[in-house]
Amino acid sequence: MTLQNELAKLLGPKGWLSSDKESYETDWLKMQSHQSLGVARPCSTAEVSSVLKLAHEAGVPVIPQGGNTSLCAGAVPEMPGHIIISLNRMNKATSVDPLAFSAVVEAGVVLAALHERVQEDNLAFPMHLGAEGSAQIGGLISTNAGGSHALRYGMMQDLVLGLEVVLPNGQIWNGLRPLVKDNAGYQLRRLFCGAEGTLGIITRAALRLHPAPVARETALLAIPDLEAMVRVGARLRHSFGEFISALEFFADDGLAMVLNHVDGIKFPLENHAPAYILLELSTSAPGVDLAQMMETALSDAFEASLITDGTIAANDAQRAAMWKIREEIPEGQRREGPQIKHDIAVPVASVGRFIMDMAPRLDAILPGVRINPFGHLGDGNIHYNLSPPEKQGEFGDHKAALSLCIYEAAEQIGGSFAAEHGLGRTKVHFADQLRDASERQMMQKIKFALDPQSQLNPGVILTATQSQE
Repeated sequence: MTLQNELAKLLGPKGWLSSDKESYETDWLKMQSHQSLGVARPCSTAEVSSVLKLAHEAGVPVIPQGGNTSLCAGAVPEMPGHIIISLNRMNKATSVDPLAFSAVVEAGVVLAALHERVQEDNLAFPMHLGAEGSAQIGGLISTNAGGSHALRYGMMQDLVLGLEVVLPNGQIWNGLRPLVKDNAGYQLRRLFCGAEGTLGIITRAALRLHPAPVARETALLAIPDLEAMVRVGARLRHSFGEFISALEFFADDGLAMVLNHVDGIKFPLENHAPAYILLELSTSAPGVDLAQMMETALSDAFEASLITDGTIAANDAQRAAMWKIREEIPEGQRREGPQIKHDIAVPVASVGRFIMDMAPRLDAILPGVRINPFGHLGDGNIHYNLSPPEKQGEFGDHKAALSLCIYEAAEQIGGSFAAEHGLGRTKVHFADQLRDASERQMMQKIKFALDPQSQLNPGVILTATQSQE
């Protein structure tokens, strides 16, 4: 009996897809697409284990997949002949504990669905990003997602208390302990956060919850220049402390793309500016006057000429409209035409200067190249995305040189060429160029220890050859 027949018998017609697979085989940005042997859609940890055991015995590579929202092609095959394991049928929030502020969920739970579920108990899971309507918990953990509220609540690894993981040979590790403190050796759960499905397949997770906010204040601020933006960000953090839940930024060029291409977007300020900050405060404690805090601090910033214009959301609709501008920046650029995405991090104090200093260096490589920087001001995460010159419309053969220029510059000032999207398949060669050989060798040893046959997501984080060395 062939492997495909065994999997079809194990999983049934809903659990094994041998046709209509294109949406699983093609990444979100349509950078890669290769035919698989089939798509396994298990509905339990036991079925995941059985699939991996069969694949392990047959020596067939397996690609774990959540919502397939990876921006680095990390959840699709790199070549024909692989099996895709989709976790989308494992989508139950199995328990929510309002006393312990924790939840146990299956890996296929969609982030937006988790938000809705925990609201029933007056709780919140504070991970927010543009793809929350399709991104799944297992994929978010596997890529160690950041999102817009990482400044206050941390990355995904900071919200994970425990994990259940199926290892490449089918063995199940149950580390599903919903504990804040558990120092019984190596922190194994951390090992799988950001591993992009190369060490094991996450099937369930114990997550940390927080009290639901009872009040929010949101403001959109126009800033005179990018360096002033950094100073304003620092000032706001001093003014609001732990009440800041988000501190986002974008530039006027990115705003123009949104206004030109995305329907239903209205600019709420009277005047444009080179840069903008989207600020949000929140509290779960009744009696805290966030509105007064916001008005006082922003008035002081206006008087100091650090802000040239601004508005505070008067209701939830206005708040949503402000967030829609920020969240549609990538879509506006996508509709503009070809683009190159860069997800980098630099020291927070260097954000403004880095964006400006890179512009002439990139223009020297491709004259007229357009820059669309946006991201998370509080943690230095810049999505330094490029569009080709308007009259040219294409990058030609300059893509690699432009990316390497940005990545090298970020690394040289103590930053990272991969902030929150991971390496996937598209950044592996940059990791080999930009990171110390000893760091890459340690990763090779970890990969070989858990997956000596390099069957799980080969070519992600490490090349398939590196994984076996």
